[in-house]
Amino acid sequence: MTSLAQLRSFAIDYRENLPKDFLASIVVFLVALPLCMGIAIASGAPPAAGLITGIVGGLVVGSLAGCPLQVSGPAAGLTVIVWEIVQEHGLGMLGVIVLLAGLIQLAAGVLKLGQWFRAVSPAVINGMLSGIGVLIFSSQFHVMLDHKPKGNGITNLLSIPQAVWDCLQQIGVGSAHVAGCVGLLTITILVIWASIAPKKLKLIPAALVAVVFATLVTFLFHLDIKTISLPDSLLTVVQLPKPELLGRAFEWKILLEAIGLALIASAETLLTASAVDRMHLGQRTKYDRELAAQGIGNIICGALGALPLTGVIVRSGANVQAGARTRGSAILHGVWLLLFVVLLPFVLRLIPTACLAALLVYTGYKLTNFTVVKTLRPYGRTEVAIYAITVGTIVATDLLTGVVLGMALTTAKLIYRICHLDIRIETPEASRTVFHINGAATFLSLPKLAAALENVPGDKELHIHFEELNYDRSRLSRSADELGSTT
Repeated sequence: MTSLAQLRSFAIDYRENLPKDFLASIVVFLVALPLCMGIAIASGAPPAAGLITGIVGGLVVGSLAGCPLQVSGPAAGLTVIVWEIVQEHGLGMLGVIVLLAGLIQLAAGVLKLGQWFRAVSPAVINGMLSGIGVLIFSSQFHVMLDHKPKGNGITNLLSIPQAVWDCLQQIGVGSAHVAGCVGLLTITILVIWASIAPKKLKLIPAALVAVVFATLVTFLFHLDIKTISLPDSLLTVVQLPKPELLGRAFEWKILLEAIGLALIASAETLLTASAVDRMHLGQRTKYDRELAAQGIGNIICGALGALPLTGVIVRSGANVQAGARTRGSAILHGVWLLLFVVLLPFVLRLIPTACLAALLVYTGYKLTNFTVVKTLRPYGRTEVAIYAITVGTIVATDLLTGVVLGMALTTAKLIYRICHLDIRIETPEASRTVFHINGAATFLSLPKLAAALENVPGDKELHIHFEELNYDRSRLSRSADELGSTT
């Protein structure tokens, strides 16, 4: 009876909120459509692979999610790690790695480990996002000129001035300067749409306006630049894992790739869920359920040979701002993606690649956000240093190395804080000794404190100041009294 009552309640809830969810789903669909394809291209995969991931994120993860208003799909934050996997192992192996990552996420959700993923240091998370932003910006800048990325993050970044100079030198030859103008037009619209759009049209996503306008310009003026390559049927893109590839699933390097992908995707998802909770007053996130739902979604994406998915902040924010009330909006956006790709693939083929690359150049710029250093400064110079080292390592090497190093530095800082205790001794009078102690007074620092107490003559009056301690002053006070009396 209880189940029937709950089902009836859910049905009534969905029916009452359907008008608002329907409108929100249209907005999210319009935001997701260009991003799904652009992120796929940036990841070294066919645009259709990103669309499949967006559909799974809406229909499957949207139905199971622990954060009802969060929207899942291909994420800009994963483009770097996915691109590296594709370059090293190929698209076929990407599906196997995504499937393994999904199994890890599902297991973590079932074991109720969701809350632990939220314990990652803000310095590492912000460093990861800024590093990803630099990598996306530097690689997609070249794609925006109808060129291929030049290599790793440093190479892409340092070669941007030369790419611009070559583009200016070759005006009238090739397509680089034309593609660059289309990209520049796209970015201009992204930047100014919010300020020039009439009030009634502000709900239309800037990304959609930019893509539509750039596509119309390309089509009407017959510009000879690269456009999206999309098959007539999504089924032709689906790559079921081959037995010989599945046999490599337990290779150490493949397992490490899957674990790294699962960790980064889970951290991004749950941090996004936390941000979505702050945007509305409705149902709060069930983190373990959300993690399990993401795992199921990635298992399906891996089985289909598509991109990995996460909860994504841009689409989720658009969902909340458009007035979504239930998970129905996320599910419906997946329906619209599926219908559009099935019924109107010829429209998508008109979109210039430079336009989608420009969309990601702008996204990378926004992700970089070095102003976050101001929010880290109150926590000390160490947090700022960890942020800077994480960003630098990601750009110089790769995403996983940067994140692992950032987490290792955070752990080292934590261990230092637990173990470190400073004792400053003053003797203002011959008969009185004063201890000023700061740091963490734990059992690890007890020998140092005991040694200092033992050096105080028994006929002297001892005063101990605890106000600068950051760990359990009451317990330390009792311990100090006991040690003092023993001394």
